[in-house]
Amino acid sequence: MTRNVLIAALAALALACSDDAAAPPGGPGSGPAGWTLVDATPGVTYAFAVDVRTLPDGRRFVVEQGGRIVVVDTTGASSVFLDVTARVVSGGERGLLGLAFPPDYAATGFFFVYYTAAGPGGLGVSRVSRFRVSSDPDSADAASEVVLIEMSQRRANHNGGGLDFDDAGNLYVGVGDEGGAGDDFDNAQDLTTPHGSILRIDPSQNTTSPPYYGIPADNPFAVNLNGWRPEIWAWGLRNPWRIAWDSVTGTLWVGDVGQDAWEEIDRIASPGNFGWDCREGGHAFVPLPGQDPPSDSCGVRTAADFVDPVAEYSHADGDESITGGFVVRGGALPGLEGRYVFADFVSGRLFALDPVTGAIARLMETRRNVSSLGRDVDGGVLVVEYGLAARLWRLEPATP
Repeated sequence: MTRNVLIAALAALALACSDDAAAPPGGPGSGPAGWTLVDATPGVTYAFAVDVRTLPDGRRFVVEQGGRIVVVDTTGASSVFLDVTARVVSGGERGLLGLAFPPDYAATGFFFVYYTAAGPGGLGVSRVSRFRVSSDPDSADAASEVVLIEMSQRRANHNGGGLDFDDAGNLYVGVGDEGGAGDDFDNAQDLTTPHGSILRIDPSQNTTSPPYYGIPADNPFAVNLNGWRPEIWAWGLRNPWRIAWDSVTGTLWVGDVGQDAWEEIDRIASPGNFGWDCREGGHAFVPLPGQDPPSDSCGVRTAADFVDPVAEYSHADGDESITGGFVVRGGALPGLEGRYVFADFVSGRLFALDPVTGAIARLMETRRNVSSLGRDVDGGVLVVEYGLAARLWRLEPATP
């Protein structure tokens, strides 16, 4: 049974992107490094949550795949911030998938979401849209939507969906290769399509007329004569599931879900080709029977054409679908300061990567399908659980 089929049978929805089993049932527990999970929003549950964002005032915004964003204030009171359920095509790897607040949110009231909308063939289109908050800070104006980017989806999987801003206000968008197995449409090595890429746009450059964004001048294809997409910042990605900007180093971190053998972590400091579908992780991609073979362009490329992942892990231990995280900053968790914390959706394990040595430490077995990780207001780690009545957890040192 493939991973997608199994999770669909268990949850009626799925976020996994290659093959095999779901995480074991049970409650959270402490791991060998002395960590545990505590309920971050007691009394509040979420339906298939996939993302979380925290504003400087401490409010947490939890994204539900079906089309809602729930806000929880510092008293623990919750309400619906945005409901676009009627516009969202949800199920499998489709739905409302990402949320980001720009650095100037307090001044503009603009925020950005990524979701699957209705489209040709019933599979939907991937859409990046801008909304504005209403006069009530806990309620968005659902009628304020402005569509910035719309992309085809000829398969139901590999929609990507991660959003994040850098300090200059550029928006990064993680876009999957459009799906199938083995990059059915050879998109990730094709610079004329946005699929299989990290896009980088400046939504503040143009807010009044289509396409409602500008192209940063240092994007690699901002000016070209080849028909390449000027929005592309990095390419050769399969299904970037969760991206995060690190202000201290000025780099973007990406968890890219593998096919059958390898999961990878990419640290993007400058534009480049990260290898898919010529490579899976740092290895030559070898498709299984029935999977699409590597792009024809792979035959003329060498290892020097690709940027190596900063880390990778195999499926040998039951970790089979990376959920990208972020670099811990702020001092809330001294034992993890400067580490890149991430999870595996299938095994439910939490990990910490040392960016200097490349060593990966296992933090704990959450016994949850972890769909996303988010920064809390103090820099702590929020763990998003995926399920019908799931909770938002916070990572804490275990009490002796």
